[in-house]
Amino acid sequence: MSYTTQLIDFISKCPSVYHRADAISKELEQNGFTRLYESEKWSLEKGRGYFTVRNSSSVIAFFMPENLTGFNIVASHLDSPTFKIKENPEMRGAYVTLNTEKYGGMIMSTWTDRPLSVAGRILTEENGKIVQKLVDIDRDLLIIPNVAIHMDRSVNDGKKFNAQTDMPPLMAMADGELSLADIVAERTNTDKNAVIGSDLFLYNRQKGTIVGAKGEFVSSPKLDDLQCVFASLKGFVESEKQGACPVLAVFDNEEVGSGTKQGAASTFLEDVLYRIAEGSSLGREDYVRALSQSMMISADNAHAVHPNRQSYADPTNRPVINGGLVIKYNARQKYTSDGVSAALLKAVMKKVGATWQTFHNRSDLAGGSTLGNISDTKVSVNTVDVGLPQLAMHSAYETAGVKDTEDFVKICRRFFGTRIVKDGDDTYILE
Repeated sequence: MSYTTQLIDFISKCPSVYHRADAISKELEQNGFTRLYESEKWSLEKGRGYFTVRNSSSVIAFFMPENLTGFNIVASHLDSPTFKIKENPEMRGAYVTLNTEKYGGMIMSTWTDRPLSVAGRILTEENGKIVQKLVDIDRDLLIIPNVAIHMDRSVNDGKKFNAQTDMPPLMAMADGELSLADIVAERTNTDKNAVIGSDLFLYNRQKGTIVGAKGEFVSSPKLDDLQCVFASLKGFVESEKQGACPVLAVFDNEEVGSGTKQGAASTFLEDVLYRIAEGSSLGREDYVRALSQSMMISADNAHAVHPNRQSYADPTNRPVINGGLVIKYNARQKYTSDGVSAALLKAVMKKVGATWQTFHNRSDLAGGSTLGNISDTKVSVNTVDVGLPQLAMHSAYETAGVKDTEDFVKICRRFFGTRIVKDGDDTYILE
């Protein structure tokens, strides 16, 4: 099975961040990694792999080296723009619609006129304990209908969508008492009166597919950033872990700023790296020394030149789909790539015969942000921001390249097996 086929299957089976973290955990366990819990004391053995999960939605995995001299980190995020279901969601009139709010910056029009469903988690009280259960309704439950052109003649002239009035999804006729809580309870085999908390989101039911005259493109929901999550996970488990301590970091909440206990702005990565150092019998000074010989690849998809809007791209930095990994630069440091971190990554890519492209925003267009510079405020290491080139970022259905997925697996596989040695302030050796 090709990596792209596996990617499509991964996205299809993981409709919420909690399902994605669970799937990553199972993949790691199947490859011999042992789960650790933050609340427990860690006893780490050299030559073994471990992982830990925070809030059931962020995962960090690592492999204990014989001699800890540095960390090689690939960080990505597993959340995507969607709609979160509010408390007391049913709104009743002639129909039953659900009250939702935006999560992240999506292209709202792309969520209309397509089958949607609900996934996430519920918290129940059982025998004196609060227990979490994953939820996936897993059927075509909802739709956000457009207004007919006969009633809105300006719809093709640049319609402005209102998240409160235009985007509530249609669930049912108003002639029954069936609620979303009833549907969730039935699906999870739970007494709805025992549910005392929930985090539920909409998701697009349309499955990913391979398209193009030669099957060169992949179109799917959530390619930003599950394409990077999937490729870095595969590269991590398939790598020969002979260099620095390899670390796979997959964060939640990048799309809303990362400022949560499980986001890139939290202490999650710092906590794990320091516990690895302690497990290697390193003191604070040795830990800081190890950070100086560490590197992070911040992997979050990049904008490819658009076939119908080529003028939106920078005049000289114009990445294309299937043209290679994109190194992202920004003078305001929205992206952390600089001459040093880019050179280190290029040296790794040369070893596997991978090509690269570069991205800058047009100087008169504001760009987005990502997790690299946010994470560096907690753990300061050489960091390069990269992404796989794609179209329609933050649409409910995005398009990227088949070859790019395969290339990033190969790059991550080599990076995780590399050791970076810093010789003074100006020289680096890759072993």
